[in-house]
Amino acid sequence: MTLIPTRNPARVLFPVLLAAVLAVAACGRGGGSDRPPEPGDRAVAEVRNETIWASDVKREAVAQGLVGEGEPLDVTSDLFRRVLDEVIDQKLLAREAERRGLDNSALAQRRLAATRERILGDMLVETVVNSEITDRKVAELYQEQLRLAETSEEIRTRLILSRTKEEADAVIGILGQGAAFEAVAAQSSVDDATRYSGGDLGYRTLDVMPEAYANALRDKPAGSTVGPFQTEGGWAVLRVEDRRKETPPTLEQARPQIVRYLTYEGVRALLEQLRNKADVEVLLNGDAISQEPASATGRPAPPVSRAAPVAAPAKAS
Repeated sequence: MTLIPTRNPARVLFPVLLAAVLAVAACGRGGGSDRPPEPGDRAVAEVRNETIWASDVKREAVAQGLVGEGEPLDVTSDLFRRVLDEVIDQKLLAREAERRGLDNSALAQRRLAATRERILGDMLVETVVNSEITDRKVAELYQEQLRLAETSEEIRTRLILSRTKEEADAVIGILGQGAAFEAVAAQSSVDDATRYSGGDLGYRTLDVMPEAYANALRDKPAGSTVGPFQTEGGWAVLRVEDRRKETPPTLEQARPQIVRYLTYEGVRALLEQLRNKADVEVLLNGDAISQEPASATGRPAPPVSRAAPVAAPAKAS
């Protein structure tokens, strides 16, 4: 079960925007106060009388994608120490830049202002969007996906791929004499990826198969031999081993992808609301062009069911 957004400019904007907002969390480094910025926080270093807290290191690790937002980061771990060293180095570089007066230039002020805006945007997303993603909403979307998955079917097949139709016809003749499909695949198939496993392609849904395979298998029952038919790689003969209802992921397996989808939707709705209230103009070549909200291209289609979530483990054959 995979949540797949439609391909339109608005839909592309929000993941990119969100990634950009979250990535600059590293720029919002804490410190400078003797009071813990978060309940239960712990001071882990000092740089020129400026305190570095465990939460500063965790925020940097999250910004670099080394740990997830809700994952713990043990202060005794090698990863924590490595990120702590990076935070210390960054503070030393920043203080030296200030000593040299580099922060006073117009360019520095504009870049610092842009960083501040991005961090504030990040905090707005955390406050408005993330706070609205509840366990109930995640469970409701999961149940919706389960209903869609009820009509989906997985097919397990084996493949023998030949270079020419004549060779594929010869394979059909050998199989017709009672030869084991797995043995013929190992001896005759030119598909190195599957021949050593008896041509086993595993379980797949029709929508993720090449079109020629999907068309050939659409109505064939288990036990059928299908082909030969031409594909991009040669002439294929398939055997249908099994057909079964798609096995959906558990709620916990699907949760990360559902949360991402709900986050993108929340950012999209928030931006649409802000753009509708704002007067925005884009100036190109001296001409003022009315800026239509990015969300005006239409609300993205709801998620659809597919074979398995990104986070789900591979199904056993």
